[in-house]
Amino acid sequence: MTTPFPFTAVVGQDDLRLALLLNAVSPAVGGVLVRGEKGTAKSTAVRALSALLPEVPIVPGCRFSCDPDVPDPACPDGPHEPGGGAGRPARMVELPVGASEDRLVGALDIERALAEGVRAFEPGLLADAHRGILYVDEVNLLHDHLVDLLLDAAAMGASYVEREGVSVRHAARFLLVGTMNPEEGELRPQLLDRFGLTVEVAASREPDQRVEVVRRRLAYDDDPASFAARWADEEAAVRQRIVAARELLPQVRLGDGALRQIAATCAAFEVDGMRADIVMARTATALAAWAGRTDVLAEDVRQAALLALPHRRRRNPFDAPGLDEDKLDETLQEFAGPEDGDPDPDSDPDGGPGGGGGQPAPDDGGPQDDGSAARPEAGDSGEPQPSGAGAGEQSAVRASEPFRTKVLSVPGLGEGAAGRRSRARTEHGRTTGARRPRGALTKLHLAATVQAAAPHQRARGRSGPGLVVRRDDLRQATREGREGNLVLFVVDASGSMAARQRMSAVKGAVLSLLLDAYQRRDKVGLVTFRGKEAQVALPPTSSVDAAAVRLESLPTGGRTPLAAGLLKAHEVLRIERLRDPARRALVVVVTDGRATGGPEPVALAGRAARLLAAEGTASVVVDCESGPVRLGLAGQLAGELGGTAVTLDELRADSIAGLVRDVQGISTSRRAA
Repeated sequence: MTTPFPFTAVVGQDDLRLALLLNAVSPAVGGVLVRGEKGTAKSTAVRALSALLPEVPIVPGCRFSCDPDVPDPACPDGPHEPGGGAGRPARMVELPVGASEDRLVGALDIERALAEGVRAFEPGLLADAHRGILYVDEVNLLHDHLVDLLLDAAAMGASYVEREGVSVRHAARFLLVGTMNPEEGELRPQLLDRFGLTVEVAASREPDQRVEVVRRRLAYDDDPASFAARWADEEAAVRQRIVAARELLPQVRLGDGALRQIAATCAAFEVDGMRADIVMARTATALAAWAGRTDVLAEDVRQAALLALPHRRRRNPFDAPGLDEDKLDETLQEFAGPEDGDPDPDSDPDGGPGGGGGQPAPDDGGPQDDGSAARPEAGDSGEPQPSGAGAGEQSAVRASEPFRTKVLSVPGLGEGAAGRRSRARTEHGRTTGARRPRGALTKLHLAATVQAAAPHQRARGRSGPGLVVRRDDLRQATREGREGNLVLFVVDASGSMAARQRMSAVKGAVLSLLLDAYQRRDKVGLVTFRGKEAQVALPPTSSVDAAAVRLESLPTGGRTPLAAGLLKAHEVLRIERLRDPARRALVVVVTDGRATGGPEPVALAGRAARLLAAEGTASVVVDCESGPVRLGLAGQLAGELGGTAVTLDELRADSIAGLVRDVQGISTSRRAA
């Protein structure tokens, strides 16, 4: 068995360790979301936490970890008589990003259920995680259908498995912990709100601390058991402190003054709903218990706000999470009771290893996963910069206000990752037919199964009311839903687009399409062309935030190498098809259609466009041409691509709706006349 890295040996990451410890003291806080760059000890700290949790009493032999004092009356392994429990270590169950639905919630034996009426159920990860920790690494990459199941279980404290009228229910209350790298995409707002606390982590820039990280990591790798033994006393002390804080927690008093500060803080930062107030109250109470106090102080409320509010005040995916600490202090001071002084973020009321409302000591800490590296500066795509920047180049302009866009989709029926853009064969959606299952049966088509089994009942010797079903009779339901696509933006940044007001509108349109891509769970990429060449400003990624940053810093100027931009897009798509062949692409070319520079630039652009069209690439040209005289070059380019062209005005969903209303109004007037 692998010896885990000790929790108390993690170097730095005070907020991360504090958030995890508060959830160990009070699981009602609601879990932790850890956001940060790679190599910052996110996974190491989470995996080390389970060793600090007290043992869990369970009913012997129960696969669903029922509490012997209060057994679940609906437990599939029940009923259980109260009392007579046994202890086992707390579990930390990892949910792989690519897990199937059956692996998460469990699976029913459909064949036995139909033929024998027996509820043969194999528990899934939600059952394993009951009364423990459910850990999702790279939680932002989790498929939507798994997110929906997690949301249901977190909201109800139970998991339901239902297949064609046969259902199983079991308790599923767990501490949800997720880690993610924001560069790879954001979380759905519904799941984001389910995490009680969030922390941002980054590798230390202090050489001494980085040296200590490396020293401890190397010592652990050389001899894990010996290294863990060196930290055994510290681990035992923290474990005992967790137990003491749990026992003290029911005695902690959350006074009206602290409640008023919590409510005022949530109102001041305009968070949605009431969950933030409840989480802050529970967190402040846990902080007081962790510090060994029975009264919640203003410093507890302040620390609770810093952990519970940053991820709840984002209004769109491009808003950076965070909290204005000056505004927080002003709010706390304004609503402080007579017994509260100025909130002091650096106070250490108990002088122990959990100072400042329970903050762990700054020198307790662990390895920052291998390869800590500084985050690239905004606009640094890792690609060579274009050599065409020169005379006439203009600095970057800000994007205009984003708007809701017309829905752009890939024609046909795909089989890519679940999303919300184009039609696809999926595991979830409306049933469109039936087929023989390939591998394990996941979605039974009952009518087709009965129809396949019915002609053979006499030959199989059926004598009772049950239907004799064989494996060959089972039929898998085929379903149609929506998939996410790769939306590759090819943006003209040449001199013909350089008018500041015009480029601001173009950036606003692309930003609007990026917002739409975020909501539809697409991958996005960004190719720009100007001067003498094209460049990949952002390789395909799930992070629309990164695309927005690259777009904002995009300068303009120079000639218009349209052919180079289209050929670069072709190369990006070729590589991406090798990596993810099931994901279909939609190329969005944002240009006025002009092509300059080099011999026969228009003919070259036409050949490059036909190359994309020959491979069946779906495309849309956003026509940015303006002014009273229009050449219609963007429309010609769309024809060469085999796609469609829309103007900036037509891209707006409200203008499309308005156009429909106008047409309907004209038709109605004509009929009345």
